[in-house]
Amino acid sequence: MKSYRDLNGYQLSLSLFYQVHPLTLRLPKYECYELGSQLRRSADSVVTNLVEGYGRKEYKHDFIWFMIISHSSSLETINHLEKLAALHPGLSTEASILKEDYAILSQKLYAFLMYIKRNWRT
Repeated sequence: MKSYRDLNGYQLSLSLFYQVHPLTLRLPKYECYELGSQLRRSADSVVTNLVEGYGRKEYKHDFIWFMIISHSSSLETINHLEKLAALHPGLSTEASILKEDYAILSQKLYAFLMYIKRNWRT
């Protein structure tokens, strides 16, 4: 790996963030600042913490910590998408697809986290 951009998790999390963001802007105004904001921030946290963790890869503990946050933010995003689908049926199909994609991402992030814990040398 030459860069965080080479990480599959980075590519997928950035792509999903770019799908989540415009979806949240289609929410009613009152929800754009509540659930929409929470969803945008959690989706952004997934990719941002992955990048920051990679930037600290020389320090295994820091790398692990930021990967835990990235994974947790992915799970949080799934929760927000579940709420969005339940509260706004017109967006439920898109939210459900994104929820499935985030479930796949969460598995990949967790597998990478376990790889770092077992194999990473600083």
